[in-house]
Amino acid sequence: MPSTDASTGADAVTGRAAVTGADAVTGTAADTGTTTVAGTAAATGTTTVAVADAFTASGSEETLELLLPDEFVARFRPGSDGPRTTPKGEDLLDSVADWGPAATPAGEFRLVPVEPARDLVLISRWMNDPAVAAFWELPGDEEVTAAHLRPQLEGDGRSVPCMGVLDGTPMSYWEIYRADLDPLARHYPARPHDTGIHLLLGGVADRGRGLGTTLLRAVGDLVLDHRPSCARVVAEPDLRNTPSVAAFLGAGFRFGAEIELPTKRAALMMRDRAHRHHL
Repeated sequence: MPSTDASTGADAVTGRAAVTGADAVTGTAADTGTTTVAGTAAATGTTTVAVADAFTASGSEETLELLLPDEFVARFRPGSDGPRTTPKGEDLLDSVADWGPAATPAGEFRLVPVEPARDLVLISRWMNDPAVAAFWELPGDEEVTAAHLRPQLEGDGRSVPCMGVLDGTPMSYWEIYRADLDPLARHYPARPHDTGIHLLLGGVADRGRGLGTTLLRAVGDLVLDHRPSCARVVAEPDLRNTPSVAAFLGAGFRFGAEIELPTKRAALMMRDRAHRHHL
């Protein structure tokens, strides 16, 4: 089952950084210098990160300052149960509902946020397809599907469940989520605004003919077009699901690593903004 959760627990800081205070993360990198995260800029919602490298041959110290979003830094504060509450009116995924259609070789495609009253029966039916249930692990009555959707629909917007509509027909289920704010971020070197994708093709007739590859490329493009702060689109299909892994590769994603998640061993797939027109 996908790892997306509407709530995110505290994440461990690994490597050589030591947590020293509520608003500071300070650590010494052996043989190179120090790294300091300190001081929240209230007006911008960012934190200044000062990275002091090794002394140069002339004895001077070189410092690089970075700005990280508060919701990302919050995951590494001691005692944190996850990111701070999203400020009222902030949209963590840049208004998925307003992204509009994408022209594809298969037709006009758009993501439409799920409305349970309209979509629950269909999504539940798809989840009970044995080929789907083998990986999503959500078979059962409609309440099982509703319980999966509810935290996303009632959460802070870090995951948006959507229907994939092709030429006016709902034919797939998607989850667009902030991978950097998801439990997935504990298992790979996440970057601020990494955006994740989960995909389910509903109809048997839509599988095995390259449609998944076409739509994954289209949705990856939608993310990169409408989320300028996102440098990477990521996914974590089950390694056993070779058709899914192949579809991501065909859609311009690269294989990053094998990662061990609580419910599966996954292929970490990434589509980089910098290479989007080359793969």
